[in-house]
Amino acid sequence: MSSPKALDLQQIFTWMLADGLVEKADVKAQYAQAQGILKNTVGAMHPLCAVAHCKLKSGLPPHKQLTLDALTEWLAGRAALPFVRIDPLKIDFTKVADVMSASYAARFNILPLELTQDVLVVATADPFAIEWEAEIAKIARRAVRRVIANPLDIAQYTSQFFALAKSIKKANKTNGQDLALRNNFEQLVEMGKINKQVDANDQHVVNIVDWLWQYAFEQRASDIHLEPKRELGTIRFRIDGVLHQVYQVPAVVMIAMTARIKLLGRMDVIEKRRPQDGRIKTRTAGGQEIELRLSTLPTAFGEKLVMRIFDPEVVVKTLPELGFPADDAARWDDLTSRPHGIILVTGPTGSGKTTTLYTTLKALATSEVNVCTVEDPIEMVEAAFNQMQVQPGIDLSFADGVRALMRQDPDIIMVGEIRDLATAEMAIQAALTGHLVLSTLHTNDAPSAVMRLLELGVPYYLLEATLIGIMAQRLVRTLCPDCKSPDGEIGDDIWHSIGGAWKIPKPAVVYRPVGCPECRQTGYRGRTGIYELLTVTESFSKLVREETDIHALRGQSAADGMKPLRIAGAYKIIEGVTSAEEVLKVTAALG
Repeated sequence: MSSPKALDLQQIFTWMLADGLVEKADVKAQYAQAQGILKNTVGAMHPLCAVAHCKLKSGLPPHKQLTLDALTEWLAGRAALPFVRIDPLKIDFTKVADVMSASYAARFNILPLELTQDVLVVATADPFAIEWEAEIAKIARRAVRRVIANPLDIAQYTSQFFALAKSIKKANKTNGQDLALRNNFEQLVEMGKINKQVDANDQHVVNIVDWLWQYAFEQRASDIHLEPKRELGTIRFRIDGVLHQVYQVPAVVMIAMTARIKLLGRMDVIEKRRPQDGRIKTRTAGGQEIELRLSTLPTAFGEKLVMRIFDPEVVVKTLPELGFPADDAARWDDLTSRPHGIILVTGPTGSGKTTTLYTTLKALATSEVNVCTVEDPIEMVEAAFNQMQVQPGIDLSFADGVRALMRQDPDIIMVGEIRDLATAEMAIQAALTGHLVLSTLHTNDAPSAVMRLLELGVPYYLLEATLIGIMAQRLVRTLCPDCKSPDGEIGDDIWHSIGGAWKIPKPAVVYRPVGCPECRQTGYRGRTGIYELLTVTESFSKLVREETDIHALRGQSAADGMKPLRIAGAYKIIEGVTSAEEVLKVTAALG
């Protein structure tokens, strides 16, 4: 039988029946259902989409639902063509958009994905409608290689890519008439002198920035980096703690994007010689409010801009949702319910300390409690707290902020970070006068926080009187639930390097990352916390002296019930939450 030029519903069901995806007894009713969906749809609908809307179960074991992706992959196999899931991060859309117009792509429901010296890769959802192939091969002067992709993805990205490519070209033309003049380092550094050419309110620049934000939200990015280079600026996203390059734009377009974002963040657009901070509130496509914290840095080729994305939903999570084991969550609740004392959260930058503190304070900030914070900068504006930002320019330091807060009748004080002796002393004074103080410190593990405070010059007897708890934490990537795979038994040497002297029984099966479209082929999706919680006991306090030995502190904290970070990681491995490699990588600094 000769294949039709365009797919239709009847042909799809004929093939599905032949391949065993549908049962002969049910095919008539299922075909009628899909046909009804097609008829009742406003506008054109791909026949595969109609079949997917029926939510049929495959006739082949393990009888999974025939989703649109599953149907598209089956069709690719039927047509003997590669199946691809479109990854926007890997497509240079200004380059591929040059080979055809948006209207041409929409007319044939095709999307160019890759353009090399010899080949043009084009995604289609109709493997037998190929009347466009010869024409495009002639225009592109390259061989055309067809691949099969999800028809909805093709439609979505066709509108996005061509519109964005057009905006970037127009913005480049508007803002960079004399780009050819900027071919050396000195002229690039002096870009600040051509502000008249950079229009932050140009509609094309507005479109690019709006796309950038929405795309970052879709990709679950925690940070957006705009990095100026000599010829092209680089856009990168941090996703699950790992940086991914997203796109490169002409230098003048990046200047305009930076100017646009600074304008929205109420920053000084003209000033490019000194670092600045700002914040923006915006919304996702679904209407969820998102806050962006902005930071600029002058570099050799212009201003580097980093936007940290804060999701307010994170603050309303419970401790177990953050990754706390039940026993640690109970001990943490006990510590934070005490009327006075100092509680420290330690770990490197990006280990989730602020999220833990905000989540804790949000739970504590009832109408009967006055919660005050002093931060640098305020990470996320929260109505339940009274937040103050450190202002070094007017001599308002952490220590000055705590001193001022002491006169504001607080119950709980959160100090963004203890960096020096003055701040440590004010925090101790606040604790001695009947306040609960929470703060952060940069140390590798919980017992090391004591050593750090002693090194700053805090008298040991004041620590003994005020310190009630220390928690160290890290974030580990969680295995993607859609593709994680059993990996048999873990090696004795690897398990020993994680479990050490704790002699935790080795799990019979551990899981390994595989990679799928849902996790961007990394094998991981999302992150969770691992924690070591040190509750200061009388035995531990007796060891806090001027000549304290860190090994003695670690030994006592373990005797008091503290599980080290690697042991917390070991339990996450046993639960199938993460992998041994991830735990070892994140805790490498602990030895």
